[in-house]
Amino acid sequence: MKNAMQYIVDEHGVKTSVVVPFHIWEKINSDYKKLQNKLEVLLAIKDGLSEIKVANKKYEEFQTLSDFLNESDS
Repeated sequence: MKNAMQYIVDEHGVKTSVVVPFHIWEKINSDYKKLQNKLEVLLAIKDGLSEIKVANKKYEEFQTLSDFLNESDS
């Protein structure tokens, strides 16, 4: 099969752009969105762990999961 991607080069032969078939672009875009979501989750976990470290240093009490879940019921 012929290479689906086409490169656009400037007058010096330097690649400046690429043309890909739409189905490949959709796959790239879908993968990118999944990675962005994964990054958001991992950063939130990192922030949470940082908060725990700070609270431990200050000897603060933590909210239990049950208390957290019951907050919205109040």
